[in-house]
Amino acid sequence: MKSRVAASIALAAALLIGTTGCTFGANIATQEDYDPSDGVGTEVGALAIRNALLIGETGDELNLVMTVASAADVDRRLIVQWESDGERVSEAIVIAAGERTRVGGPDDEIQIVLSGTGATIGGLVPVFFTYTGAEGSEVLVPVLDGALPEYELYIP
Repeated sequence: MKSRVAASIALAAALLIGTTGCTFGANIATQEDYDPSDGVGTEVGALAIRNALLIGETGDELNLVMTVASAADVDRRLIVQWESDGERVSEAIVIAAGERTRVGGPDDEIQIVLSGTGATIGGLVPVFFTYTGAEGSEVLVPVLDGALPEYELYIP
């Protein structure tokens, strides 16, 4: 009788450990960094590039849409670089200290249109972000079209 109770307890313990033990070594998904939208993000020194994406009707002309948040105490001159027809093209924009700057929206003052990238809708284009004194960051920015209503106004 004692061996039957001991076997039942051992079996229950084995089942309990077997069914819950796999979560001990699993990564917690809510602690993983990810981009919660269609765009991508990166950090360049005190600047945080968020939700960067390229939008166009074809891959010929693409509007760079993004938000740049500054944690710097002085204005920064962010340099955006990409490959156009085999040559590196640079465009600089000023990001105000401690502010968020939107780029590429229909009502935004700052517009950056990329051409000659050879991109296709649904593909990725490497874009490099940097400013003086900071280590730059290259990200693969997704290319979207205006098929979704929320992106129609962003087509160049």
